[in-house]
Amino acid sequence: MISVQKIGKRTDESLLRNRAQVAIRSRLILTVVGFGVMTLVICLLAPVIGTTKISLIRAFDRSIPFTENIDAQIFFVARLPRVIAGAIVGAALSAAGVVLQALLRNPLATPFTLGVSAGASLGAILAITFGATFTIGFFSPIPIASFAGSLVAIVIIYFLANRPGRTISTSVLLLAGVTLNAFLSALILFVQYMANFTEAYRAVRWLMGDLDTGGYAPVIGALPFLVMAFAIFAFLPSSLNLLGVGNDTAISRGVNVGRVQRLAFLSSSLATSAAVSLAGPIGFIGIVVPHLVRLLVGVDHRIVLPVSVLFGASFLVSCDTVARTIMAPIEIPVGIVTALIGGPFFLWLLVKKI
Repeated sequence: MISVQKIGKRTDESLLRNRAQVAIRSRLILTVVGFGVMTLVICLLAPVIGTTKISLIRAFDRSIPFTENIDAQIFFVARLPRVIAGAIVGAALSAAGVVLQALLRNPLATPFTLGVSAGASLGAILAITFGATFTIGFFSPIPIASFAGSLVAIVIIYFLANRPGRTISTSVLLLAGVTLNAFLSALILFVQYMANFTEAYRAVRWLMGDLDTGGYAPVIGALPFLVMAFAIFAFLPSSLNLLGVGNDTAISRGVNVGRVQRLAFLSSSLATSAAVSLAGPIGFIGIVVPHLVRLLVGVDHRIVLPVSVLFGASFLVSCDTVARTIMAPIEIPVGIVTALIGGPFFLWLLVKKI
């Protein structure tokens, strides 16, 4: 009788587990499809919106030579690369924010907390100030220097927090990141102080964040690193759920905590590096989007991570559309718009947590 009861209990638990998995999978599909449609609509509408009205029919009319088709030039050369860059950068920073908040178990963590953005910014400022002219393929000097600076910051933080054979110390990771961020920010200010007026102005404009990439080449150049980061992101959600409960619980469920921590840190840092090298340090995306998504869909990272990718893409594209139209013909750097939205949200979140 006892064995029969045990078998029946296990069967019931298995059925409940299967039903829960089916429910989560159905919810994930519906949610991702819903946000995916929203993101697609925003990305399709954004290139059409601007100070100069264009006709999509004329823009796609191949009977008109491209050199004479002003609508096609505005759509394909001026606006579409900007929208694609906005979607990529927004998705990368949002995903990095989700992963870092789970890794550090800190809801106020952002992709810029660990000093990666400051390293990228220092590299770019040095390239601007000293007039670097080197290129690699279709990489211009500023993105190359920015990405190199971010890699240096990643290496420093990793070796400070890494403990061979053991899990990463998240407290050391956070403290080292904040300290390095402050140190590199001081170096950025020093370089700006030593620069002439023109160089300082270019540096300040770059630090505000801008999606005007000038074409598709910078976007294509950032894609390999973003693909690597997102490939790792795809394997993390279930492990991040368990890390949120605690390392001991995660270990008891068979999670290699040290490996997951390292993958989370490296993938989020790589995504941040590629995003900053492409568009500059656009702040608050990595904290605003993940928390808005959690308010909408809950805290399960299997849903939060893909939805944050989609919502982050649509959010930054929308902010950039506002930035280039609200004070037309003047274009506001998109980093200012995201800061004006993210600043009050961050303060509200901080007060709520206190």
